[in-house]
Amino acid sequence: MQRYSVFSLARNALTHHRDWQPAWRSPPLKDAYDVVIVGAGGHGLAAAYYLAKNHGITDVAVLEKGWLGGGNVARNTVTIRSNYMRDESIPFYVKTVALFDGLTKDLNYNLMYSKRSMIDVVQTYPKLREIKRRMLHMDLYGSTYEPITVSELRQRIPALTGGGTDSRLPIIAGMVHTDAAVCRHDAVAWGYARGADAYGVEMHQNTAVKSLLRGSDGRIAGVETNRGTVKARKVALAVSGHTTSLTETLGLRLPLKTFNLTAFVSEPVKPLIDVVVNCPDIGVYLSQSDRGELVIGGAPDPGQSFRRDIKQNVFEDAVAAMLELFPAFKRLKLMRQWGGSLEIAHDATPIVSRTAVPGLYITAGWWGGFKAIPAGGFTLAHLVAKDEAHPLTEPFSLERFRHLDFVLESGTTTAR
Repeated sequence: MQRYSVFSLARNALTHHRDWQPAWRSPPLKDAYDVVIVGAGGHGLAAAYYLAKNHGITDVAVLEKGWLGGGNVARNTVTIRSNYMRDESIPFYVKTVALFDGLTKDLNYNLMYSKRSMIDVVQTYPKLREIKRRMLHMDLYGSTYEPITVSELRQRIPALTGGGTDSRLPIIAGMVHTDAAVCRHDAVAWGYARGADAYGVEMHQNTAVKSLLRGSDGRIAGVETNRGTVKARKVALAVSGHTTSLTETLGLRLPLKTFNLTAFVSEPVKPLIDVVVNCPDIGVYLSQSDRGELVIGGAPDPGQSFRRDIKQNVFEDAVAAMLELFPAFKRLKLMRQWGGSLEIAHDATPIVSRTAVPGLYITAGWWGGFKAIPAGGFTLAHLVAKDEAHPLTEPFSLERFRHLDFVLESGTTTAR
């Protein structure tokens, strides 16, 4: 792998940047592999990278129906955080925040990582009580969450001029999650792809998996694609929102429902906000990108959907909520919007697990899967390599639904 550095940049400048190596290869698709990973998004590529790096398993094919990094990893609001409630959840997200912190160096790829804190704007006393409880839980695992006064909150977010004492929901407190960060979403996918390729892992774009194949012994045997049959000893699904579409080809049903989660960005403006702002009581969150766009998200669609555009009433609710606190933003113009497929399990906790079909593994049900990519890939690689759960994801097994050991973890932004 060609290493990126100031020296390689200067050296290639002399040749007008004509001698850069491709970030990853495009090899011919083989008939069989040790491991097939379905989905070249963040979790699939991260799992491939850690399979090769940590476990020495390099006969791996990552199959993607579209283009690499074109799914949910490119359809999110790029927030990284670990402000969760449950004892099973917090250690996992503490791990993923730590991995993100060193990921640029590990992958030798500029991820445009920016540790900038998240500030929760609290407007009701039930939310304040819940968020203080969250703070005490997080402190047990070394995740930072600290209260601030309303005056300090307004000093840190000068554009926040709404929410006064005469408003519908006045601001009563704030909470700062200093570990929170943002990161360039497609750079995460490209960095993991480049790293996995350096170990010999193959990425195959425009290779749609139509169905899963089972052998006569009941084990997974491979996948059927638009380019033919690919055999594999192990198959891992990382297809964000479409997991059930594939598992049902084997008659395997999962406790998942798919919803659309949308976001949108404004036209670029001068720097206004240098933190991630989360308003859980009214259901909106926002940050400002390095290009000056305000990146804004709200609640998911109320009903199941695989759509990838925005629903007008969901958009209007998010805008109305934002303008309550940031009335000056009414002058901004919308530049673009997008939607992603959000899988939700019954208890709103992800699934990283073996299935009833030996050799078939899934990572699914992520409520905001971008922030979980490093630890999600790290633990999925452990599961596939050793056929046993990593300690961080033991509570995320499908077995919890059999025994009613639910991990009741609602989203910490705009869950309904």
